[in-house]
Amino acid sequence: MYYAFLSGLVWGFFGVCVMRVRAPGCGWGVVVVSAAVLLLLAALGLMLVLILTRESLLDFINPGSMLKPQNTRSLSLCLSGCGGVLTDTEGSFSSPNHPASYPPNSLCVWVIQVPPPYLVQIHVSSLTVEGPSPCLFDWVEVREQIEQTSVVTRFCGNVAPPTANTNSSTVWVTFHSDGSIAGNGFTAQYRAVLPGHKSCSREEFMCDGGRCLLPVSVCDGHPNCHDQMDEANCSHKHKECGGQKIGPHGYLASPNHPGPYPHQQLCIWHISVEEGHVITLSFRNFSLETQDVCEFDYVEVFLEYLLCLFSLCARFCGTTFPPELTSSGPHMTVVFVADEGVADSGFNVTYQAVSVLGTCGPKQFACSTGECVQQQWLCDGWNDCPDGADEQASSCEHIEVEMCRGLSYNFTSFPNIWLSIADQREAATLLGQYRVKVLMELACFEPLQRLVCGMFLPQCSPQGGVLQPCRSVCSSAEQQCSQALDLFSFSWPFNCHLLPDSQDPLECSLP
Repeated sequence: MYYAFLSGLVWGFFGVCVMRVRAPGCGWGVVVVSAAVLLLLAALGLMLVLILTRESLLDFINPGSMLKPQNTRSLSLCLSGCGGVLTDTEGSFSSPNHPASYPPNSLCVWVIQVPPPYLVQIHVSSLTVEGPSPCLFDWVEVREQIEQTSVVTRFCGNVAPPTANTNSSTVWVTFHSDGSIAGNGFTAQYRAVLPGHKSCSREEFMCDGGRCLLPVSVCDGHPNCHDQMDEANCSHKHKECGGQKIGPHGYLASPNHPGPYPHQQLCIWHISVEEGHVITLSFRNFSLETQDVCEFDYVEVFLEYLLCLFSLCARFCGTTFPPELTSSGPHMTVVFVADEGVADSGFNVTYQAVSVLGTCGPKQFACSTGECVQQQWLCDGWNDCPDGADEQASSCEHIEVEMCRGLSYNFTSFPNIWLSIADQREAATLLGQYRVKVLMELACFEPLQRLVCGMFLPQCSPQGGVLQPCRSVCSSAEQQCSQALDLFSFSWPFNCHLLPDSQDPLECSLP
């Protein structure tokens, strides 16, 4: 109103001066001054509109703020065609340009409102968003407010999450992308459901009165539900496969091999050999359902003190033969999982116990000829074993990844079977996906660097194997970094209790 009033005065005075140029006090100088004042007022008004629009958008994105009509207008003005308020009892929404690649630096916020007592159910039918977990750069986030608690679920990658049965009538869905890698985005559907009518998709499993699980998470040996119903009635998955394997050598195969393996399988083999030996695993045939992230049918190899970082272990699928794998001790576990979909001919694999200690002491390295050399002579650039086994590249190699130089050790060994990394070049590429420059901004970067490098480039052990970081390394990083990572809205992604609890340099490393 104030702006309109001043504009009227200036235009009125300006009009009088134009029509009566020779009127007293209405020279051309006054006309020019009047025009300048008008332009200045217009500029100030535009700035005021932009500031108020920005503040309204920020209030709108904050789930703690009240939903007001002006918030809705601000969202439409500033988010360039994505996001909005969805009040129908059912509908759909998707990332910008879907199914084409979404643009960089996107921020879309949808507020889904259904009339109480109805609750919001969301089903993401397709997802291709830059990963990997814990989704630092591009993500889809579902947020609901339950009493005074904000419940947040964030996801990314190429596997659509299970159906989300929320406990709220109002839910905020946010899509965020950074300025680099882009995918095809996502598309999702929502609907209003009564509290007693929660459901899951036909292929999903429901537990805990409304939680949905993907088929791969059912009967996988790890309870995902509070009531543990996902691990009940799983005997059909254990039929004619799995078990204990004891002895210096042996053979494993998928059920019915070389014929197609049955659907809905979970086979677990535990292999044990004598102390002082490690286990080598060699695949002779391998043909499973092909998928980029190996979520449906796969073989997974666990070693002693295995840490599955970001849900990745030594996991394989498709038709490419896995490399020969060697355990870090006398125990190894092999898991075969098959879903209810496509079946192939499966696999067969042999294992062999290999002596690593011989008559050498605990701080010595056993050459293949039986001779013993000191631990400090390993990978020192000199062939101390007659056959040069202490300097073989397959056992030890200098650390070349820039981020991980300057640790307490300078040698690593590949392939890294814990994370399925073939060599240092692949390790550097994966670390690059986590935006080292972004992590370096954190005050806790140093302890986080020691932990991450200890996992991606494990220390080469005196016996030619590798050592995981000690539990204390992980615990120290968690203590110092958890608060900083909370700013990115995700929790600490490591389970430190899976690492060896020791300070013995022969059992684990202190990077």
